[in-house]
Amino acid sequence: MSGLSRKEREGCTEMLSRLSNNDLLSLSDTVTNRMIAVENTKEAMEAILTYSQSAEELLRRKKVHRDVLFKYLAGMNVVMPPNSEKNQLVKRTLQLWDSEKMVSDIGPANDKKEDFHREGEGTSTFDYQALGKQFCQWFFQVLNSQNNGLGQTPLDWGPQHFWEDVRMTLCYITDMQQADEFHGAELVSHRFLALVRDERLLFCPNLVPQGLKCAMSPHGLVAVAVAGTIHRERTCLGIFEQAFGLIRSPLDTNSWKIKFTHLKIRGQNTLTGGEEVASPELTYDTRELLFLCE
Repeated sequence: MSGLSRKEREGCTEMLSRLSNNDLLSLSDTVTNRMIAVENTKEAMEAILTYSQSAEELLRRKKVHRDVLFKYLAGMNVVMPPNSEKNQLVKRTLQLWDSEKMVSDIGPANDKKEDFHREGEGTSTFDYQALGKQFCQWFFQVLNSQNNGLGQTPLDWGPQHFWEDVRMTLCYITDMQQADEFHGAELVSHRFLALVRDERLLFCPNLVPQGLKCAMSPHGLVAVAVAGTIHRERTCLGIFEQAFGLIRSPLDTNSWKIKFTHLKIRGQNTLTGGEEVASPELTYDTRELLFLCE
């Protein structure tokens, strides 16, 4: 019997459909040790899914090429650095399938809303970490989709995701440090758009506990900070840290808009040997996040 779960089987089916007929038939022979005769690609795919011991074993097969994994993840709105190695793509794919639910395209101004509350000890407490993670998934998916180099259909981007009086601080740290400020929904929206569309940048957030932090001010503003890597095509340019201030819309309790954002970009030449570029950690602590909310 197949060792694949329903989600793994669905994902592997989609990836196998991307293989050439010759690769599919060859992979079937490898997986079944030539013990199962197949007459067409449909039978070959079924044999592969049935006799694979695990999803990881199947994904690591040579015929399941790196590009197949990368395109699958991109299709699932999971952003990975273009220079990711195959083992990194395999690991991320397995994490996706192991999660309780697939990444959903949600955001502050999206029609598809989600309740981030969870029950506990007879009371309803707000899960800010879940809110922060899903906000970052949504924000960077939509932002990166504006990069024409990815070959994706641009998702809904614009000033509607920001409060009218939003402020943005943008700090570049390369050979020298440069900081700029932008005010207003239109201007902030266009500045972000210029980063990905004109400068062709790609943001890859590190959505693990070390790379993501959330806090709430006494006035109800939720601060979210995330670290990640920044790329242009297959080149890693450095790392970034970004903090957001989110305020719930009074017209929709499950809708949030951006009140402020601070983006700091550090070039490769500013990083020390001890810093982990592949999975950067946040330098913000909770006190600093709450200070930004004031």
